[in-house]
Amino acid sequence: MGKLAITGGKPLRRKPFSAWPAYTGRELAALKQVLASRNWGGYPFPNAKAGTFAQKFARFHGAKYCIALANGTVAIEVALKAIGIKPGDEVIVPAYTWEGSVGPILLLNAVPVFVDIDPDTYCLDHRLIEKALTPKTRAILPVHLAMRFADMDEIMRIAADRKIAVIEDCAHAHGGRWRNKGAGASGDAGCFSFQSSKLMTAGEGGAFVTSNLEYYERAQSYVNCGRASITDNYRHRLIGFNYRITEFQAAILEAQLERLPQQAKTRRANMNHFEKRLARIPGLGFLKRDKRNTRIAAYQYVFKYQPEHFGGIPRAAFLGALEMEGVPCDGLFYEPVYRSALFPVDAGEFPALSWGRTEPLDLKSLYHCPVSERAAYHESVWLPHHIFLGTRKDTDDIADAVLKVCENMDELRGLKHPAIDRKDMSRAERPRVEKRQW
Repeated sequence: MGKLAITGGKPLRRKPFSAWPAYTGRELAALKQVLASRNWGGYPFPNAKAGTFAQKFARFHGAKYCIALANGTVAIEVALKAIGIKPGDEVIVPAYTWEGSVGPILLLNAVPVFVDIDPDTYCLDHRLIEKALTPKTRAILPVHLAMRFADMDEIMRIAADRKIAVIEDCAHAHGGRWRNKGAGASGDAGCFSFQSSKLMTAGEGGAFVTSNLEYYERAQSYVNCGRASITDNYRHRLIGFNYRITEFQAAILEAQLERLPQQAKTRRANMNHFEKRLARIPGLGFLKRDKRNTRIAAYQYVFKYQPEHFGGIPRAAFLGALEMEGVPCDGLFYEPVYRSALFPVDAGEFPALSWGRTEPLDLKSLYHCPVSERAAYHESVWLPHHIFLGTRKDTDDIADAVLKVCENMDELRGLKHPAIDRKDMSRAERPRVEKRQW
């Protein structure tokens, strides 16, 4: 019997962490109000609760306009349509992100161009963007990942020089700021998700923000079945879809937005304490902090596990052991999109991948992004944000569990265990019904 729980020892923690999603009587009262109103849907657009929430969310992030809509993936599709992406256009995207950042590009029959990430931040590496530009490039889509922002100064400089648009994927960045500008307010548009794991959630939902009236009007029409926008200054007419959000979701989100600043403060304080506890531990690395990121959006806490320091013991063993100590964690949270089983691209379904080429683009074999691949398959450790919503003692338990595993790594050498096997599975390989520790 070893010291680690995975080898028969006593787990460091048995008590559950703070439950997620979090709610109070504020959400319950708002839901009852919508129920009694019998005004439940997204029409007449944007409807009462959704319209009020959108105004508050735009103001919170320093944007002029916001549309609350069905989900974050739709928000990216709407943003691409709003800035005028056409079939055959190319969009620069980071390789290391959720597949939903890239799928909308293909759905509009445009072409994603994958660029590797910065090893210090896990965000789009601005130093590699210019090599990926072609005459067909129409947009850059940086993803603000975990607790870090992409370098918006350099990305906006490159975009301005080439007269191309910037759409910020802010699914991890609710309330974050770059040079005191809210997430989504530096680029031409910003896209947010309110899916269950996010810092604000209504189960599903999303938001599109912009300060460009023309983009806002196009987006309204696209979301609202092609109907004319509210202001209709530009009189664009296009085929649209029903991507509206419900009044139930908007009511929950309004309450979630009110609670976000205090939750963010708690997360940041606990994550800072956690990092100080582990900062000098050999074999662990931490993402770089940038002073221009003037307010951190404390989504999942990510650090680096360096297997070479631990004699080649794989990350899956470290993660399995950590989870058995009572700390929920993940490694294959994201994969390079071009290698993901959730990205089965068939060029026959997306004609732009063949236009003007002797052979269709094979996105799965065309790219090799070594930093993204190392992060996904060997290095990154993701801790969910809700476990940092508790007390200082809770945070010390997380740090103590990491230290315990690091100090007893030899117990993991050659170990076979179901917890380790699960941590080595891609998301596509995991059971269809998986208990999530939100």
